[in-house]
Amino acid sequence: MNNIKAIFKKQVKDTIKNKTIFIQFIMFPIFTLIMSNSIKIEGMPENFFVNLFATMYIGMAPLTSMAAIISEEKEKNTLRVLMMSNVKPYEYLLGIGIYVWSICIMGASFICAAGNYSMQERLAFMGIVAVGILISLLIGAAIGTCSTTQMMATSITLPVMMVFAFLPMLSLFNETIAKIAKFSYSQQISLMLAQISNLDIRMETVCIIAVNIILSVIFFTAAYRIDFSHPK
Repeated sequence: MNNIKAIFKKQVKDTIKNKTIFIQFIMFPIFTLIMSNSIKIEGMPENFFVNLFATMYIGMAPLTSMAAIISEEKEKNTLRVLMMSNVKPYEYLLGIGIYVWSICIMGASFICAAGNYSMQERLAFMGIVAVGILISLLIGAAIGTCSTTQMMATSITLPVMMVFAFLPMLSLFNETIAKIAKFSYSQQISLMLAQISNLDIRMETVCIIAVNIILSVIFFTAAYRIDFSHPK
């Protein structure tokens, strides 16, 4: 537990210094506040921009941040030093994961605050977002773990991030894309957020989210075993 706390505190200090990662956590909350308060179009669904940016935030911030943090520390050999200091791989990953998840939840709470929700709806909103952030964290951790450099992680993360972040938005305008996008966790998150005032979670949604979680765990486990179980 002490090692996890130490990793958590270390990451807080590193993020303050690293503006590229820090901006990931504040960009979408700011965009949501600006767009929600400045753009009013007749016929536009209530909380449209809140739902839109919340989904994009889930698909981008935790995924890119997790991948960038792990790959950067691998490239700079910081991770090797930590392992030699008796920090277990799972302790390191938990420390980083808890930190990124916590700060993403903080950003999501600001996005939620921009919407017109009741207290019950806000709790449901945050619960749904928390699940999406967790899946993105696992995918980001897997990418960071199997990448040897930060540049490699960025090149892998970018297309993955674009798919999960923008599929829900594109599905609003194209039925073919919508049929494909429904199998992604980000699309299911978007659909649930859109009906938060009358939330009806279907079995199909539960199954798709569950499959996405299982696949992300398998992806992460494979990357973990390849890299951490055979340290260079």
